Amino acid sequence: MTSADPAVEWLEVSVAVENETAEAVAEVLSRYAYRGVVVEAGPEGWDAGPVVVRAYLPADEQLQAKKRRVEEALWHLSQIAPIPAPTFCPVAEADWAEAWKARLEVLRIGQRIIVRPSWLEYTPAPGDVIVQLDPGMAFGTGLHPTTQMCLAELERLLQPGAKVLDMGTGSGILAIAAAKLGAGRVLAVDNDPVAVRTARANVAANGVQDTVDVMCGSLKTVSQDFDLVLVNILARVIVEMLQGELVARVRDEGVLVTAGIIADQEPQVIAAMEQEGLSLTQRRQEEDWVCLTARRTYAFSD
Repeated sequence: MTSADPAVEWLEVSVAVENETAEAVAEVLSRYAYRGVVVEAGPEGWDAGPVVVRAYLPADEQLQAKKRRVEEALWHLSQIAPIPAPTFCPVAEADWAEAWKARLEVLRIGQRIIVRPSWLEYTPAPGDVIVQLDPGMAFGTGLHPTTQMCLAELERLLQPGAKVLDMGTGSGILAIAAAKLGAGRVLAVDNDPVAVRTARANVAANGVQDTVDVMCGSLKTVSQDFDLVLVNILARVIVEMLQGELVARVRDEGVLVTAGIIADQEPQVIAAMEQEGLSLTQRRQEEDWVCLTARRTYAFSD
């Protein structure tokens, strides 16, 4: 396969691993696949068997070099954890989108949130909050436990008119849900241009573009503080953000929701939260994945 083949735009990399090693594999793949890394249930579902980590390499002149680096990095990781060799499959972007359609379904998350792929019909019940989703080539379909736990926390915590930051927005699912649950303003940020395009399209499809601003950038490009901050990424990145400027983006008495955390890495995230003056208020766990919610409280002296 070469970049001269107009039908092939991507090389799909997939690795079937146990939950506890999925984050490490996703971190490795994210170094080479700037179009995003997706973790999804395997053939036996989330409750049993391995999960599948997928990423996509652009079919350009650097493809073969990137493929070798991916294989080498995963081989080194396999020396400390049981990780099989990756599977590679050439795909066109249109074929990739069709493959997603076969994997998605209408989901009810929490009490009110319904995640509906645009091509599936659903008759809403009273009080349902419908998030119409076309994931595109970006993380955030609602399938993964980390996304579902974030949505459940968002539903529990969001106050009408709240100002919300969604760092690493991916498909925009959390930002859209926040807007539909009554947020006053939502800023959705991602450093992946493809995720930004996908999120903007999803925001427009849901009719919340007057509430949600989608921006390509990083934490350093955000200069405001927020009532509620959502970070559903990787534990390592969350710790780095906490050691950086993340806490400054949470207003006094504001709340931070973090997910994408493997249970074994939870102590590192909690330690970073406590070091920055955050108080843990809620913990959720699905399988080996953890979602941590913390509040920022200033201590005033007399």
